[in-house]
Amino acid sequence: MTHPEMTVDEVIALLSHCDGSAPVRQAMNPFFPMAHRLAQVVQSVDETGREVVYFAEGRDEDTQLGHLPPEVAVALAWQGPVQAPPCRPRRTAGGK
Repeated sequence: MTHPEMTVDEVIALLSHCDGSAPVRQAMNPFFPMAHRLAQVVQSVDETGREVVYFAEGRDEDTQLGHLPPEVAVALAWQGPVQAPPCRPRRTAGGK
């Protein structure tokens, strides 16, 4: 990303590498990572007169889909990778 805020052109470029039939979801809240369905794209003008595009979630009860998959939270650097604890050697019959 070359700007402090991602531009429409940057989003289009990133999405051009994705499966066009895949659903689009929004990842929100790095401290409690959840996935949400997008329902609308709205273009407006911000307080400085700049054109801005908003992705909005829907109003339906099922708009929030649940927790983000761990690999998504890791890719966003919202959490570190979780590794299983190392395996300890098993005990054998006879106490050795």
